[in-house]
Amino acid sequence: MPPSLPATINIREPRWDQSTFQGRAKHFFMVTDPRNLLLSGATLEEARRVVEDYRAGTVPPGLTEDQLWRAKYIYDSAFHPDTGEKMLLVGRMSAQVPMNMTITGCMLTFYRTTPAVLFWQWVNQSFNAIVNYTNRSGDAPITPSQLGTAYVSATTGAVVTALGLKSLTKHLPAIIGRYVPFAAVAAANCINIPLMRQRELKLGIPITDENGNRLGESTAAAQKAIFQVVVSRIGMAAPAMAIPPVIMNALEKRAFLKRYPYLNAPLQVGLWVSLHPLYLCPLGSSMPVSRLEPEVQARIQEKDPGLETVYFNKGL
Repeated sequence: MPPSLPATINIREPRWDQSTFQGRAKHFFMVTDPRNLLLSGATLEEARRVVEDYRAGTVPPGLTEDQLWRAKYIYDSAFHPDTGEKMLLVGRMSAQVPMNMTITGCMLTFYRTTPAVLFWQWVNQSFNAIVNYTNRSGDAPITPSQLGTAYVSATTGAVVTALGLKSLTKHLPAIIGRYVPFAAVAAANCINIPLMRQRELKLGIPITDENGNRLGESTAAAQKAIFQVVVSRIGMAAPAMAIPPVIMNALEKRAFLKRYPYLNAPLQVGLWVSLHPLYLCPLGSSMPVSRLEPEVQARIQEKDPGLETVYFNKGL
């Protein structure tokens, strides 16, 4: 009979070292695996049971370490890390690759007409609103009016930016016009993410020590988390939206794409998949206790006077 699995494995953290590029790549390849979208409700609930039992100190008989980590990644792909609620299917990380590659490819392909710009920016911001809500940090609820305000503001910002830049680039080289979608996405991220997560800025997000023990909520941590997410979103979009225009502009001048124009969109999608660096940014973050609000610092000093650093889930 195989030895029982020890109850000391820290499944609150990723399996691989997140301080290395390779570790983050392995972690995000697991979390964003599109096959997780096809898992049944029973499989998700079984993964939840295994993870919650293990965290509570109960090790199911016969459970192997690989099975435990598999359950942990199934759980992470479908359940919110702070609230534990099952996330919207389209907003899960496992939906990122198929959804983003399709929407981004279409934005980069259909940018020449105003109706196309309007439609694909609306589709993109609708998807972003779902993703931002689904992957928000903390467990504070957000009201329908706040959701509506964030959605309308971000969509309007993206469309106005896209149409404004489109009109300015009419008389410039064609390659400049190809960067309009990226500029619109960057502007929308600066609007959408803070608005969608405005409640975190008011109430704070959970902060913990290095062992995952909750210490309270911090608005300073929320500000840092949201800033990091805005920057990382723009940074992640840059290679996939800034490099393909150069490649496609060169390819469209050749006879091959002129002969087979229907390959334009599939090529854009393929370039997005090959260039999108989702795994460059770790999900967790930290900050010194000295950077927190004075009242939060005081509470932490009472609990653990020697604590110097707190940790939090910044969202994605």
